[in-house]
Amino acid sequence: MRIKRIILPFLCLLPSLCVLAQKTAAISDRQIWLSYMDKVARPVMSNLAADKLKQNMPVELADHIDNKASRSKVAYLEAFGRTLCGLAPWLNLEGGDADEVKLRNQYREWALKAIANSVNPNAADYLQWHGAQPLVDASFVALGLIRCPWLWEHLDSQVKQQLIDALKLTRNTVPVYSNWLLFSGMIEAFFCKYDLGYDALRTDYGIREFTKHWYVGDGMYSDGMDFHFDYYNSIVIQPSLDVILRIQGEKKKTYLKDAEQVKKIGQRYAEILERLINTDGSYPATGRSIVYRAGVFHHLANMAYTQQLPSTLPPAQVRCALTAVIKKTLESPSTFNSAGWLNIGLYGKQPGLADFYITTGSLYICSEIFLPLGLPATDEFWSTPALPWTSVKVWSGKDATADHALDIKSN
Repeated sequence: MRIKRIILPFLCLLPSLCVLAQKTAAISDRQIWLSYMDKVARPVMSNLAADKLKQNMPVELADHIDNKASRSKVAYLEAFGRTLCGLAPWLNLEGGDADEVKLRNQYREWALKAIANSVNPNAADYLQWHGAQPLVDASFVALGLIRCPWLWEHLDSQVKQQLIDALKLTRNTVPVYSNWLLFSGMIEAFFCKYDLGYDALRTDYGIREFTKHWYVGDGMYSDGMDFHFDYYNSIVIQPSLDVILRIQGEKKKTYLKDAEQVKKIGQRYAEILERLINTDGSYPATGRSIVYRAGVFHHLANMAYTQQLPSTLPPAQVRCALTAVIKKTLESPSTFNSAGWLNIGLYGKQPGLADFYITTGSLYICSEIFLPLGLPATDEFWSTPALPWTSVKVWSGKDATADHALDIKSN
């Protein structure tokens, strides 16, 4: 009887203790994300801010690189644009605990100096803004500034003009007839957002090709005339369409019906991506650019950040799935070299996985998975208790919802 009197009150406390444990775990997820974000981004942002990126960043190239000299020169813009783009929502956020605020203030300082050096012809780290690949990575810089108005507002007038001039250089490059149309469109979207005068045709072309001609069904677009079974719907296509259409809607009140359809398609593709995440955070290593690591979940991260997840995907479920991906893709001891720079690979150092265009700079697109850090810690994405993602439910014997294709004609 005495044992019962001791144990029963304790058992009554278990539900509340479990809830407390779940809330603690949810809060700790944000700390995990911040730690990994800092580990990835610090070498790029701190060195460019100090005008020492070219001096200190090692440039490794794919073994069968197509143009060694050209790729080597643009690797620095790749690293910067892709890193800035992933950090941008968090840089734009205010508040948080003291440690996070301190870290953000440091990165804001670095970002302002990094942008200034990148567009200053007299700086050692003046980056290459003209040419084919620079169009791609200038668009990531533009997207970063779209996502973080704070940065644009805090640049001085001279740096703003130098940045505008640098981005305008990309207009000399004719984009490849593929997802590259969206790189040109993104730069023009930046000009449109900040009322700098934009080329509507460059924006319209990409929107129309994807929404009118290149949707192939069940949440996916072809990349140009041909469908590729890879992650480019997530890496570039759907996040870019989302941002470009949102700016057009806000500034010009155009493409509103297209935006509605793109959202439906995007919600279906978010479901597909979530189901691709295995119980341990791994996922199918298929298609080109697989060394982008967690960057292949750009779309899922963006849907969470912009709070457009479908009702079938609770934010906490997506948080837990993406946390598993972050850990899995960055946990290997050989993911980073001895100086803290990313090595080519998916799980550690695996140079054989690199496509012909891959450089060290390319790898920093993995920063895109950190977009939900732009949501405050009080948002349900971070604050609600942990939930198992689909693979965890299925392969642990729990019940789960059946999957169904999207018939866009019926919506």
